[in-house]
Amino acid sequence: MKKLLLSLVAVAGLFYSANAQTEKGKIILGGNVGFSSSKVEGAAKSDIDFSVVPSIGYFVGNNFAIGTGVGYTYSKTVSGGALNRNQVGAFQVSPFGRYYVGLSDQFKFFGQLSVPMAFGTAKTVDANGETGAKYASTTSIGVNVSPGFAFFPTKRIGIEVSVNGLGYANNQIKEEATGAKTTSNSFGLEADTFAPKLGVQFHF
Repeated sequence: MKKLLLSLVAVAGLFYSANAQTEKGKIILGGNVGFSSSKVEGAAKSDIDFSVVPSIGYFVGNNFAIGTGVGYTYSKTVSGGALNRNQVGAFQVSPFGRYYVGLSDQFKFFGQLSVPMAFGTAKTVDANGETGAKYASTTSIGVNVSPGFAFFPTKRIGIEVSVNGLGYANNQIKEEATGAKTTSNSFGLEADTFAPKLGVQFHF
């Protein structure tokens, strides 16, 4: 009986250590950074995408957190014709819900549903890759479902790698000169493993 009790205590201890970071009432503070660069043959410079989005969340239940990210996204497209070349910088707010599934004491899989909203400006880019004047304001509102993995080297630190998943976005461009608005919608799978997002979360 004594051995059985000790075994149950040990199992309970392992379960606690594997789930202490994501139990109800915990707070996560961190964010992610994404970067990709690609050089198209014939283009003067590389196309660049960059994002940095700090975030905070609260576990309303075991393994389930809600929160929001607030940050900045940037993209510069040099390749293609004159109509495709531009630079867009935007302020982003991204409420999210996230659910974790334990794989081991230190590894967890998670799925995240987010509603990214971005408000920015678009500038012209010439054939040499030089940035010109602002020509439009941009607004984007979407929904994204993305998977990821978290590694916990300690109970308070989670190192995460995630990729964009299934997403929908409504994009609007308002021309600076005329005030005319152009709206487009996109939907699809965006799981680009060559442009992962790396994040660090602190669990309190």
